[in-house]
Amino acid sequence: MDVQPIGAAYKETTMNRDQVEGTAKDVAGKVQRKVGEATDNVSQQIKGGAKQVEGKIQRGVGNAEKASDQAAEDNARD
Repeated sequence: MDVQPIGAAYKETTMNRDQVEGTAKDVAGKVQRKVGEATDNVSQQIKGGAKQVEGKIQRGVGNAEKASDQAAEDNARD
């Protein structure tokens, strides 16, 4: 049976700043894009789509940072 330190399970489920901000931008961009679609406002559709892309990239950076931190922690334990 693999036993983890008490805080380990919590740490694995938390999001870092880039993951949170990226997700927020992605959602805000989707809303902006959908409003643009509903109102036939092409400018808002484009801005919303761009914000979504920015959010996805930022979330990806956060995912990479988290994976890197996790790998460093795993190597430190070995």
